[in-house]
Amino acid sequence: MQKSKAGALLFLPGNLQEEGGTPGRMAMEKKKMLFIYNPKAGKAKIRNYLLDIIDIFTKTGYEVTAYPTQAKGDGLLAVKERRKGYFDLVVCSGGDGTLDEVVTGMMQCGERLPVGYVPAGSTNDFANSLHIPKDMLIAAQTAAVGREFACDIGAFNDDTFVYIAAFGIFTDVSYETPQDAKNVLGHMAYILEGMRRLSQVKSYRLRVECEELAVEGEFLFGMVTNSTSVGGFKRITGNFVQLDDGEFEVTLIKKPASPMELNLIMAALLNRNINTDCMYCFKASCLKLTSPEEVAWTLDGEFGGRHREVRICNQKQALNIRVP
Repeated sequence: MQKSKAGALLFLPGNLQEEGGTPGRMAMEKKKMLFIYNPKAGKAKIRNYLLDIIDIFTKTGYEVTAYPTQAKGDGLLAVKERRKGYFDLVVCSGGDGTLDEVVTGMMQCGERLPVGYVPAGSTNDFANSLHIPKDMLIAAQTAAVGREFACDIGAFNDDTFVYIAAFGIFTDVSYETPQDAKNVLGHMAYILEGMRRLSQVKSYRLRVECEELAVEGEFLFGMVTNSTSVGGFKRITGNFVQLDDGEFEVTLIKKPASPMELNLIMAALLNRNINTDCMYCFKASCLKLTSPEEVAWTLDGEFGGRHREVRICNQKQALNIRVP
């Protein structure tokens, strides 16, 4: 093990020569990996597995540069500022926010490398959609030697998202809930924080346009997704979701007339009993949303800014992600 010029730790593959001094298999196949991980994600559980994960990467023939993030945006910068032409693979470990930073950094670069993901967050919606194992060591093996899946990626104005862009009720919960609360309570932290905000329910006047339709009205919530689950709830985005078909699943919930109607809407959404009187559900590859006031958006659980106009486009099969 040695230090790189950037201060990240380098883990060099062992057993590079077989007995007798001849070059071994790993010496001939040595590849380079940038491993970016969030040491605080998901109750900081990576601390219990870090050395084993790096051992797996090394035994599969990688020279590993390990980069622990220290603050928001570190993952994005680590990918964008990496030495071009040097690495063969970028692997990240953390929650959906960490994955979002790494993918965003990759999409902003001229050199798009395959991305591996070792989920360590509270919900890990996108990992579930890709059937990436929850077991961190098996996920590490998948990241190192799994097959490459060409996945759709979302473009949001000048930004990027991996699996969800959303506005409205509860969407600020994930990025405003303190990390310590997430670590202690896990998914329950989101639910408790969301319940606290029920009295603050607000609707937004929007015009939504896409290839097939144009709608206008007061909306309580909206999400543009490329995932089989959101917030840990499966099937909430619809049935027969494909992550490489070039289309998003779009859900828009109309403003309820009463608290009872709000309860009916939430029940319909969770049970996937679509009530066209209170929501729109459709597929689209590109759409435009405009509002007379600024609307706060969340991208993969992180704050995506406040906007009066948003253009969202599906970049079909734009990035290779390692899956089982």
